[in-house]
Amino acid sequence: MTPPTHLDGARVLAWAWSDLPFGHVTDEHGAAPIAIHGLAVCRYADEARVYRFSCDVHWETRQDAVHASVDEARERLPAQYRAVAAAWNLA
Repeated sequence: MTPPTHLDGARVLAWAWSDLPFGHVTDEHGAAPIAIHGLAVCRYADEARVYRFSCDVHWETRQDAVHASVDEARERLPAQYRAVAAAWNLA
């Protein structure tokens, strides 16, 4: 599933999608784990850094991490997102 052009106001530069979750995250309230189906590397217009967003099945951002480059964001996936190998696409 292709992401929107922007997530959380940041332009999508690269993305990966899987019908099976890459992994799961819990929210700050300890609710049931949320399946992560989309990963996106994005950049806000006024920043040099990029953000890797972890998204649910609707491309809603559930977690983020800041990185120095697109390559770093793609290569440094935490262990929790390695249930399925990410096949990255350029936006």
